[in-house]
Amino acid sequence: MPIEIKMPALSPTMEEGTLAKWLVKEGDTVKSGDLMAEIETDKATMEFEAVDEGVVGKILVAEGTDNVKVGTVIMVLAGEGEDASAAAAAPAPAKAEAPKEEASKAEAAPAPAAAPAPAPAKAAAASGDRVKASPLAKRIAAEKGVDLAGVAGSGPNGRIVKADVEGGKAAAPAAAPAAQAQAAAASQAPAAAAAPAAKPAAVWFDDTIPHEAEKLSNIRKTIARRLTESKQTVPHIYLTVDVRLDALLKLRGELNKSLESRGVKLSVNDLLIKALGVALIQAPKCNVTYTGSELIKYSRADVSVAVSTPTGLITPIIKDAANKSVSAISTEMKDLAGRAKEGKLKPEEYQGGTASLSNMGMFGIKQFDAVINPPQGMILAVGAGEKRPYIVDDALGVATVMSVTGSFDHRAIDGADGAAMMKILKELIEAPMGMIA
Repeated sequence: MPIEIKMPALSPTMEEGTLAKWLVKEGDTVKSGDLMAEIETDKATMEFEAVDEGVVGKILVAEGTDNVKVGTVIMVLAGEGEDASAAAAAPAPAKAEAPKEEASKAEAAPAPAAAPAPAPAKAAAASGDRVKASPLAKRIAAEKGVDLAGVAGSGPNGRIVKADVEGGKAAAPAAAPAAQAQAAAASQAPAAAAAPAAKPAAVWFDDTIPHEAEKLSNIRKTIARRLTESKQTVPHIYLTVDVRLDALLKLRGELNKSLESRGVKLSVNDLLIKALGVALIQAPKCNVTYTGSELIKYSRADVSVAVSTPTGLITPIIKDAANKSVSAISTEMKDLAGRAKEGKLKPEEYQGGTASLSNMGMFGIKQFDAVINPPQGMILAVGAGEKRPYIVDDALGVATVMSVTGSFDHRAIDGADGAAMMKILKELIEAPMGMIA
């Protein structure tokens, strides 16, 4: 009997995904553990492995298909000893039927009125539902109340320009429905179409500038949604400290010499992950999540580290960062970052975390404010270390200094508690032996 292969749930929250790429084709023999497809979730692009053995009879969902619901049959596999042609003949999964009540309403609904004849091409400088007009022409039209749909454009390709709307008249207010009906009956003309329901304003861009439109991935959509929600719902408070790096850089050099035989090379970021983990344990009021009705207090510091990938930002987690050695953090971080860029992280490797770290120092960014990654209560933004004038032992000198900024959820973390954590972090970085002892 043919085996139905269904869209898997690759994370606890996954409801649908994009079938990004098929790694097999019809007629291929697969066995348990073989990679069959790449599936893009709202978090990452992940590989889907075969569980059953058989021959690919029919692929029912084409690669590149968006919004494939979890549980949808995406492929039919012929089992051992079965004819693949039987599986290939399997019908495509039927679409979900509309509820009977809605279906009966649809049957009872009258046929839509015939659409009015289109306006002459010259008198409507539109392409589909979008009017072609310069930004200045649109602004003038809005100020004067001129309906651009009825304005003939004299610009390139019928584009409406300033001169076309300067002499235009404001659109007359719509007549009352009764008056419209009477006028229609008197003139025996077809009734005017009802005004469409209000829609969100489309994002405008100048399509005369050479450009290309790139389809948003599920990951990019999720990043946009989560960051927007964070800035709209989480009251951020930003606290910045300047930290002297010389002692940490010296320690890093000494540790790297001793770890060279093991093939481990520590980065500054590895040491900062350790420092943030220790600081969160020493300042537990910042290692929290606000839920609206409760304050979740964590006894372990799991640090999410921002990693840039070709498809967007993802935050693999160094669990229990405070109690791990810096060599273990370094080895784990290299593995996680590498697999993150390949889209091969497991959900449990990037979902969760109690706080985040984002480092832009490698780009020369001096200081920035990061957006909190809900439901976490804080994120640390790390700038570049650079030589700066600095007071050392009450005398002006030169030191390697970096600026770090903590973004805190002010609903859960008071400014004084955030400041206490930043003070601890500064002390750990400037006297780093304390955090590795």
